[in-house]
Amino acid sequence: MRGFDVAEERRDEARDRRAGGLRREPLPGDEFPGDAQAPKFAHDARPGFIDGWVRGRVLNVLRGLVGGEILLTEGADRERLGCPAEDGLQARVAVRDPALYRELLFGGSLGAAEAYLQGSWDCDDLVAFLRIACRNYDSLMRLDRGPAAPLMAALRLRHRLSRNTQRGSRRNIAAHYDLGNEFFSLFLDRDLMYSSGLFAEPGMSLDEASQRKLDAVCRRLRLQPGQHLVEIGTGWGGLAAFAARECGCRVTTTTVSRQQYEFATQRIEAQGLSDRVTVLLEDYRDLRGTYDALVSIEMVEAVGREFLPRYFAKCASLLKPEGRMLIQAITMPEQRYEAYSRSVDFIQRYIFPGGHLPSVREMLNAVAAAPGLRFLFAEQFPDSYALTLREWRRRFETRRKDVRELGFDERFLRMWEYYFCYCEAAFLERAVSVGHFLWEKNHWSA
Repeated sequence: MRGFDVAEERRDEARDRRAGGLRREPLPGDEFPGDAQAPKFAHDARPGFIDGWVRGRVLNVLRGLVGGEILLTEGADRERLGCPAEDGLQARVAVRDPALYRELLFGGSLGAAEAYLQGSWDCDDLVAFLRIACRNYDSLMRLDRGPAAPLMAALRLRHRLSRNTQRGSRRNIAAHYDLGNEFFSLFLDRDLMYSSGLFAEPGMSLDEASQRKLDAVCRRLRLQPGQHLVEIGTGWGGLAAFAARECGCRVTTTTVSRQQYEFATQRIEAQGLSDRVTVLLEDYRDLRGTYDALVSIEMVEAVGREFLPRYFAKCASLLKPEGRMLIQAITMPEQRYEAYSRSVDFIQRYIFPGGHLPSVREMLNAVAAAPGLRFLFAEQFPDSYALTLREWRRRFETRRKDVRELGFDERFLRMWEYYFCYCEAAFLERAVSVGHFLWEKNHWSA
């Protein structure tokens, strides 16, 4: 009889696998925080043929993960996916709704994000989960090229319609920054710098890292009293105020966000800097005149690939001979740039419509077409951005009640949590980078 029981158990296991089922036995240490509140899916309520096929296909992809383990929980069932990593990277995922598998198969990488926004799954360490995803980028792209391909094609078309023309840029920027100044003030540093700080040592605060970044920018531009700096992308006026106050220079800064324009104008007036700082509500393409220096902090990501040559040509035309230009840019690795340019990622779909991360080579090629700019220096600091994002996320989590009081719902809260974790993971795994890139205009250039 024992032989019959073993054979019966093996048939059950095989049937579970064909149906995309999970192992019934809990694995040591697999308890997931909040399991007691998780919905329970009865093991005997086996999925239908289609649902089982969907689940099995998704799990077959996930079982091939490398560089980390995912401990998957669905009710009382458990399975380890992937393999142990040297650094011990591991994440525990609780399936709250089995519709997750359909989202993954028919939505690909964006389906995973959408399912998270819907509450179909939770994770005890979302950054770790997304780091494992980064390490398996090529294999996970199989999901995007499978049944998800029609959706991805539609999203690519939608993204192309978000081109950063002058009208498109205003629309794309408004889609993000019209969330409101009060919202961003909940998690940014005191100067409202929505860009990476420069962390120099353990224990440095976000405010200190932001100030260090502003100081580095001004030093690298060699700003002096009486010089005139032009800034493309005002933000909330933090850099313009710092340069005018600490370096004694004049600043002309421009933005296409009305909310940022109004806030920055009031800020400059409140600090008594109106005689040195001019805030414009203009597209960079409409700027006129020449300046001693030019700066643009994480604005080039809103330019778009097709407009990069025009952007850098305009920058060159705004500089006086021997004037310096510093661009702080988030960049895409060269080996992934072409594939990235043909796809749509989470950031483009949910956070920054029209966004595009250039590669370093793409920027250098665009600058090469502009007359008279000589490359001087580059420094990359992706770990600082990971720390910046971690601090933004910590602050955001402590202010969830305030976010809700601004009228944002649970889906929005989960979207921003995913956004912070997604970006932190990408910087930690060098799936993207950030850096300062410095050029100087030749003294004989017009």
